[in-house]
Amino acid sequence: MNNILKISFLAFLSFSLLFSPLMSTQSHAFTEQIMDVGAKGQDVIDLQKRLKYIGFYAGEIDGIYGSQTKEAVRNFQAKFGLEHVDGVAGEKTKDMLLKASKDLYLLPAASNLNKEFSAQDIQYMAQAVYGEARGESYEGKVAVAAVILNRVEHPDFPNTVNGVIFESRAFTAVADGQIWLEPDAEAYKAVYDAINGWDPTYESIYYFNPDTATSEWIWSRPQITKIDNHIFAY
Repeated sequence: MNNILKISFLAFLSFSLLFSPLMSTQSHAFTEQIMDVGAKGQDVIDLQKRLKYIGFYAGEIDGIYGSQTKEAVRNFQAKFGLEHVDGVAGEKTKDMLLKASKDLYLLPAASNLNKEFSAQDIQYMAQAVYGEARGESYEGKVAVAAVILNRVEHPDFPNTVNGVIFESRAFTAVADGQIWLEPDAEAYKAVYDAINGWDPTYESIYYFNPDTATSEWIWSRPQITKIDNHIFAY
């Protein structure tokens, strides 16, 4: 009898492990609710998370369907060629959004993000990553986000994301205006991965392109690693 119980338990455990990722992913699907201004709740939270992940929403994830959320939905509908561009999240819009943001819940959960970082922080970081590391590998993009976070924690730099990014002469993307380009989904994903602890730079606070760097000072910094076209230093 004990052996039978053990076998049954192991079978149940195997089934649970096999299908739990699928069940977890399905739990993030929308209900049948049609969302418009005034809607509230978990559906709206999930909508906002997905729109933020793919770069259409920069507001707070507060579960309230306001004018900013409606505008983000309208822009998403237009970009993805949906028939009705009205800012109302109906069945077709939700289906398209699920497909466009299908990798969201393969990331560390957004609810695990450090509460010190606002939606505007995430937006500015994604813009910086896109402006600085567009064309680099994914690891290279995470590395840029990690440097920003490392500077926030370092006593020699401003202690806010905004302060670090817009510090005078800190980032080329700010100087040449590329900071204002619309970031893609991969830039947001790189930011989330950096915030959740991935630092391929090993706590570096500087990086530079060895082919273009002319400053003797930057070459004097202790070099930690090289990723793509950038050397990362401390």
